[in-house]
Amino acid sequence: MDFQSAKDLLNKYEQSHLLQYYEELSIDDKSYLLSQIEGLDFSVAQGLNGKREEQNDGEYSPINAVSLNDIKELRQRYFSLGIDQIKSGKVAAVLLAGGQGTRLGYDAPKGTFNIGINKNLSIFGQQFANMHKVVQAAGCYFTVFVMTSDKNNEQTKQFFKQNNYFGFPKDKILFFVQKTSPALDLNGKILLEEKNKIALAPNGNGGWYSSLIESEAGKAISEQNIEWLNVYSVDNVLQQICDPIFIGATLSGGYNCGAKVVKKTCPEERVGVLMNQNGKPTIVEYYEISSELASKRDADGELTYRYGVILNYLFKVDVLNEVVSKNLPWHYAKKILPHLKDGEKVYPTEPNGYKTETLVVDMIKLMGNCLAVEVDREKEFAPVKNKTGVDSVDSARALLIKNGIEI
Repeated sequence: MDFQSAKDLLNKYEQSHLLQYYEELSIDDKSYLLSQIEGLDFSVAQGLNGKREEQNDGEYSPINAVSLNDIKELRQRYFSLGIDQIKSGKVAAVLLAGGQGTRLGYDAPKGTFNIGINKNLSIFGQQFANMHKVVQAAGCYFTVFVMTSDKNNEQTKQFFKQNNYFGFPKDKILFFVQKTSPALDLNGKILLEEKNKIALAPNGNGGWYSSLIESEAGKAISEQNIEWLNVYSVDNVLQQICDPIFIGATLSGGYNCGAKVVKKTCPEERVGVLMNQNGKPTIVEYYEISSELASKRDADGELTYRYGVILNYLFKVDVLNEVVSKNLPWHYAKKILPHLKDGEKVYPTEPNGYKTETLVVDMIKLMGNCLAVEVDREKEFAPVKNKTGVDSVDSARALLIKNGIEI
């Protein structure tokens, strides 16, 4: 993109201030700024004008679920269905690994963190060890798309290379970088971080699919006739990926989407809850759910809204394509945002703008239906979010040992 094209584009969306320092920049810095402008999604700023507060009221009801007892009875049927899908190449995994290990006191990609005690065992390494069980059962490998960020892309790719792609064929590991979205001031103007740099941040956990299909790696979906994508987070070292039972249960019920869930330990547990809202699947975050709803119980004493999500979802690709074409709504989180003002970096003490993101919650709503598939939390839920305490390195290590995994 040249200067005039950028100027015309910014004038169209009333964002011409992004070029106010252009003449002060070096040739390289000018080129960098123009490339950023070319990649901007201006619908972010436009959406702010019509934004309203999220409405969490409505008619709530429990979501359809396959319990652990159901799986005991139908295990072989689900397993056979799922294995057939994997063998036919219709299923691929998507690893969301754009984060850093900052909260662990670790300045590197989170997946490279050593969860081992007596040996080196990275989070990536353990998750791929989990996947090798499926590979052995199916007798074949499946594609794994790895979503990185601008910040950790090269480090992550190098780590995979150094570890021989954790035993997967190199051509089955496809990397792509998560797209970013701009930060806005309270009036919807895109902020500058530096004179040559727009203030950008990852576009939220709902942005994984648009980031994938607009990347070079995304071509593999159609080229390999992939019909299902199992999306999972790097946070959980016991995550079971491309699980045939999960796939089979979702297919057997004719669902467009599935979500692995654990039964909540108490109403206050800090997990998002999968339920129906006005007849559509939705996830209500722990900080959004009312105490009345969270504490509601069935006649047998079980929590009515008992299923917490663990960020392990199965999506049908053809329905995903319809969802993406409808454009996920932007969410605006009011934040304190350092930015450039009158040529100087300023650090506000009060919220002065919005970080913008799309959310997987909206993606699930648009899928039309979603099956909750319960898993044993001690076998599949060991999140590594904190350095110590709840959902920490220590608690994850304890669960790995409990599952007979040498660390």
